[in-house]
Amino acid sequence: MVGMVSVSALAAVGMSMQFMMVINVLMTLYVVGGNALISRFIGQGRKRRASALLYGLSVFAIILSVFVTIGGYFGSSHIYALMGASEDVISQGSMYFKILSLGIVVIFIDNLLYNALSAAGDTKSSLYIKLFSAAINAFLNYVLIFGHYGFEAYGIEGAAYATVIAYIFNVIAYYFLIKKSNSKLNLIPIIRIKDMIRAWHVGWSAALDRAISSMSFLVFVSIITAYGTAELAGYQVGLRIEGIAFMPGFGFAIAAMALVGQNIGAANKERAYNMGVISGRIAYIFMGSVGIVLITIPEVLVSFFTQDIATIKVASYYLILVGLAQIPLAIMFVYSGALRGAGATKTTLKINVLSLWFLRVIPSYIAYKMGYGIIMIFIIMNIETLLKGLIYWYIYQKREWLNTKV
Repeated sequence: MVGMVSVSALAAVGMSMQFMMVINVLMTLYVVGGNALISRFIGQGRKRRASALLYGLSVFAIILSVFVTIGGYFGSSHIYALMGASEDVISQGSMYFKILSLGIVVIFIDNLLYNALSAAGDTKSSLYIKLFSAAINAFLNYVLIFGHYGFEAYGIEGAAYATVIAYIFNVIAYYFLIKKSNSKLNLIPIIRIKDMIRAWHVGWSAALDRAISSMSFLVFVSIITAYGTAELAGYQVGLRIEGIAFMPGFGFAIAAMALVGQNIGAANKERAYNMGVISGRIAYIFMGSVGIVLITIPEVLVSFFTQDIATIKVASYYLILVGLAQIPLAIMFVYSGALRGAGATKTTLKINVLSLWFLRVIPSYIAYKMGYGIIMIFIIMNIETLLKGLIYWYIYQKREWLNTKV
């Protein structure tokens, strides 16, 4: 809906997604390691210990969020300027990200509780909460961005308020869920330093992976930004629409992570391996089907986000190309999730860093300097996705990751 405000507002919100990827690095530090341990504890029938770990990680997340809020609120305009955004995009983006920064604490807690419950095997409750939250976010976007039902039109600031309110709803819903005695996890106010250190031991390489990957994406987006605002907005719109295809991929990646971790905890490595394979096959079907839709009607999909002709053209090219890469993307999502569930985060670190820099960022920069258009950048991105998917498939088949110690 922000696309209806202005192209600059759309570009600003899109760039904020890249900043959130950097913030996700800090969340990865405690989420991935926590997931690996929680799923193993549940597989071993140790719900109380898993619940104590969740409490300790929640305290850590709240403390960490305070520092991120301060940095995001006071440094938002400098971050946009560093990315090479225009003055209008910097102005719009600064307003948006300052508000979003004030909600970092609920974003951190939401991410932790969602992943922890999924690792424990309760994906259904999380699904219902996320669906209701998405509906709230969409409704509040309509009300606060454009000014309906007696509310003032806040524009891009309204989008930020809507996002934060939706996250607050998530945390409240998760709180009441884990208070139930029959919940997969509870909050037990015990902090086991040993388990926290184990979670961080697994999480640090995943966080480093995310950090380097996020920096890679920021550089990649900076290359796209150099082509112009329409190209940047088109890329961001295409990325958001592609997120529809990401949903089943992320869902089955989380399922693979939880099932692999639980079965390794139960000392059933063969079943752990098969769970990843089954999750992958289902993900191929879902994401492949969405890929067909992206290829067939790109202009129709983009028109829901913006009416700018130049942006629609760029976004449509993007969707056609990424539609062709949905199956290797599914392989990448599911098998990397399975490896993280086993605690093999050092393996995913090596694959992602080498792939992003040597197969995407550097070739894209060379293509830009040689005068190639934005479509060539999208093609390079697709080739990198394909090759990375093949690498994950090869690593997964070798089964060495099943013996990872956490």
